[in-house]
Amino acid sequence: MADAKEQANVSDRHALLTNDPRTEWFAEARFGLYIHWGLYSLGARHEWMRCREAMSNEEYEKYFRRFDPDLYAPEKWAKLASDAGMKYMVVTAKHHEGFCLWDSRLTDYKSTNTPCGADLLRPMLEAFRAEGIRTGLYYSLLDWHHPDYTIDVKHPMRHDKDYAAKDSGRNWQNYVDYMHGQTRELLTEYGDIDVLFLDFSIPPEQGFPGKGKEEWQSERFVEMVSTLQPRTLINDRLGVPGDITTPEQYQPREWIKIDGKPVLWEACHTFSGSWGYHRDEQSWKTTEQLLRMLIDTVGKGGNFLLNVGPNARGELDERAVERLEEIGVWMRKHARSIHGCTAAPAALPACPEDCRFTYNPRTRRLYLHLFAWPFKQLHLEGFSGKVEYAQLLDDASEIIMIEGEKRLTMEAGAFDEGRPASMLTLQLPVKKPKAIIPVIELFLK
Repeated sequence: MADAKEQANVSDRHALLTNDPRTEWFAEARFGLYIHWGLYSLGARHEWMRCREAMSNEEYEKYFRRFDPDLYAPEKWAKLASDAGMKYMVVTAKHHEGFCLWDSRLTDYKSTNTPCGADLLRPMLEAFRAEGIRTGLYYSLLDWHHPDYTIDVKHPMRHDKDYAAKDSGRNWQNYVDYMHGQTRELLTEYGDIDVLFLDFSIPPEQGFPGKGKEEWQSERFVEMVSTLQPRTLINDRLGVPGDITTPEQYQPREWIKIDGKPVLWEACHTFSGSWGYHRDEQSWKTTEQLLRMLIDTVGKGGNFLLNVGPNARGELDERAVERLEEIGVWMRKHARSIHGCTAAPAALPACPEDCRFTYNPRTRRLYLHLFAWPFKQLHLEGFSGKVEYAQLLDDASEIIMIEGEKRLTMEAGAFDEGRPASMLTLQLPVKKPKAIIPVIELFLK
């Protein structure tokens, strides 16, 4: 049996995620779908194109007049996510452009006033819930369309002197009331919302004022959310502590800590270099790369939120569909090395080179993901006496183990390579299994 210190270490870290009923499901899920969809899908050149190209409301209006996703079928999106092993989703109810996917009573800048004439959010949430997938909403704190939203370093009109000159006449409180009011709509009229992803606070920069907890009135905002839906998890971008820390577009070296304590965290990533639909963007990650990122994230105690950017007709990019289907093939046989798993106990020896561990504290099974397939043997230093049984997760075929100083047998006879007593050697087939990333399931004693 593992020693008491080892068990305590795992329990302490995993308790962060499982002892709180609000966060237990999140830790079990581990894998989610992010959806960035808005008017920028017509421009098809990045969701920040309005900012990058300094487009005015009037210039951007052409997209509002033509938004008509006639092929929109959220049931297909939900089924694809479910088959890929995703357990929750987060969709941009409103991005920085200010356009709303729902029939908000507080603005005319919404999907029901475009040629499509429909609330796009409600059927999407219903479709994902029907697949057993929990639902989350992204809401941008920024709003480049609202008349009372003031200039900052991210605003498309920040260098337009005439527009900036009107800032003194803008009523910031009107915007804050609008932001809080729309959130109240979403949390009272669209069912249970499991995650609220708020984006984002802005530090003072380049001579422009910042926007943070005072400007957003974040404490009052969080109190409202907690009152309306106490189980809703909030991220960390309001300028006040949140439930979830959300590193974006990079892989942390280890379990993220704040003040020395590991926290609930989620890595947010894209298939390519854009969150919104980008027709000509070519830096798409391979399925293997995405799976490595998922495994690496879970092995550090985090969740992996993978983004799709639907096009203006309401369909997912075929490159995203292809990769999600391939992820689904791998997850069908290997999901139990992801769902409910976390970092390996710190007291266990280090993972071999070109491999990653994940660990399920409930079943006490350790999962060894092989990013590179070795020839015949895989040596686990320090694991002798710790493993009861080993098998390939792909087909549950046994992996023969050699403990400690026992000789390795070959056709020409036995030899002694001076293996330490603490070594556990796994006898692997010469040919790599078909799985993109093979996984060995280790049953710990």
